[in-house]
Amino acid sequence: MLFMDRRDAGRQLAGSLRHLRGAGIVVLGLPRGGVPVAAAVAEALDAPLDVCLVRKLGVPFHQELGMGAIGEGGVRVINDEVVRMTGVTEDELAGVEAHERQVLESRARRYRGGRAPIGLEGRTVVVIDDGVATGSTARAACRIARERGAERIVLAVPVAPRDWTERMGSDADEFVSPHTPRDFYAIGQFYVDFAQTEDAEVVACLAEAADRAAGSGSDSDSGRTRPGPAVDSDRGAHRATNNEAVGKGDGSDREVYIQIGGTTLRGRLTVPEGAAGVVVFAHGSGSSRHSPRNRFVAVGLNRAGLGTLLFDLLTEEEEADRANVFDTGLLAGRLTDATGWLREQPECEGLAVGYFGASTGAGAALWSAAEPDARIAAVVSRGGRPDLAGPRLPEVTAPTLLIVGGDDLQVLDLNRAARSRLHCENRLAVVPGATHLFEETGALEQVTELAGDWFTDHMTPAAHTAAGF
Repeated sequence: MLFMDRRDAGRQLAGSLRHLRGAGIVVLGLPRGGVPVAAAVAEALDAPLDVCLVRKLGVPFHQELGMGAIGEGGVRVINDEVVRMTGVTEDELAGVEAHERQVLESRARRYRGGRAPIGLEGRTVVVIDDGVATGSTARAACRIARERGAERIVLAVPVAPRDWTERMGSDADEFVSPHTPRDFYAIGQFYVDFAQTEDAEVVACLAEAADRAAGSGSDSDSGRTRPGPAVDSDRGAHRATNNEAVGKGDGSDREVYIQIGGTTLRGRLTVPEGAAGVVVFAHGSGSSRHSPRNRFVAVGLNRAGLGTLLFDLLTEEEEADRANVFDTGLLAGRLTDATGWLREQPECEGLAVGYFGASTGAGAALWSAAEPDARIAAVVSRGGRPDLAGPRLPEVTAPTLLIVGGDDLQVLDLNRAARSRLHCENRLAVVPGATHLFEETGALEQVTELAGDWFTDHMTPAAHTAAGF
């Protein structure tokens, strides 16, 4: 581990950015995790702090393919070649942009309150995240900052893969990362505390920076944001670990025991404060709630404001019989019963429920989602076997995202065939160069980002209403 937490990472990163102090820079943090890092940098360099809000514009029928991005102030960056090659019409582009701009504006109000974004025209802008894996969001943020008038862009992160600058291309003028380890699997492996960053912490970081700028006497033209309502500087600073009970005001995180008939299944239920919904994990190939890959994805979903339930679909005795691992009907039944239990928990009352299925668990997730009274908001499959849901596939109504590694050729073929039988809203996302377990650098982070966006987009209040939730 290199960093105690994101603030510590920001202080270390600031040491590599000392040459920018006094240069009239603006520091932009990528919500959510990049903001505490950026806050520490902005304080060390005595610079104004703001968030950089970016929304990707995905091709309607192939949403993992970006045809552009939007930022605040009406800024839009369109990849004309992608638009032309995919045949997206002006009306389709406008529709995607309208939806994403609504999401962007909502988040801007949540984070800043009544404060206006800091002007970037003619300035040096430092774009900061808590690390880089694929870099797609960071690259989009740099392009948006450029379109907003930034004269020079510095992309800075505490940790990144050794070859990260090659991936970033020419979107920034300078790249800074004090740590580029050779053995890079995921950003979280370099933090002792990599718990989710809550919205409240983002709000607190911005308010503290605004108060600091107001105290220094700088004006809005030089980058000061107008101070908003007073915010307790400790607000949002507490984040629970997996071994800590979380107070009611911070959400909940607890071990659970789910009774299904005469069987007791163990699990862990984590519900952040203000969660939009809860995602139930269906593990595959006999893995359990301790699956490191599913736990990694779950933490990412928690950071995105989604609750998670990781639980064992089978007892240890049942796992010993390999036939149970491929008994889709049995696994789906357990998942359905666990969902019923989940909806009765106080912290989950009224929340939308989604399914995340891995390997054989994806077949169980789709089987369960096809039940007439399932009321599942969305399904995501990671390296899954949707074909195991068989005749149930056409009955699935929940929007379904199938994520497959580009080098997982056999499973990719199975997913393409299964997708042709789905009648619901669906998408196939292929992670280039990834194999079945997504062990490649940055691959699992791509899965997490794709899943987080899918669940968030389909667990909005509007989506609940449309689905009858």
